[in-house]
Amino acid sequence: MEQEYDMKKLKTGELYAHLSQFLQAKGIELKDGSYTERLQKGCTVLTDSINFAQGSLKKAKTGVDQKLDQMRQVIHEKTAPKTPPGASATPVAAPTPPKPAPANPRSPKTASTAKPKSKRK
Repeated sequence: MEQEYDMKKLKTGELYAHLSQFLQAKGIELKDGSYTERLQKGCTVLTDSINFAQGSLKKAKTGVDQKLDQMRQVIHEKTAPKTPPGASATPVAAPTPPKPAPANPRSPKTASTAKPKSKRK
């Protein structure tokens, strides 16, 4: 049904290391200086934000799942068939249906009990 995606936390400096490798592959080498320090600080802030967001999303998902389960339970309780008072909780067998009517629309019983009409003058 659902897939659980458990993301790993980023390590401090990991994002900067990947960024510098990416830039080096493109022909840009990062040398020590004020701009590299700012890039490292920016990557550290971004790493902390990503890790915090992951934890927050996991907590939010857990809370939403719990509320959804509660809502399903309430819907189930409200829509479940109610048993009459004094009746047992076990289901009772359904009554047997009545026998089908005879195929002849004029049954012999109605013909023999019918009174002949008298003619009045």
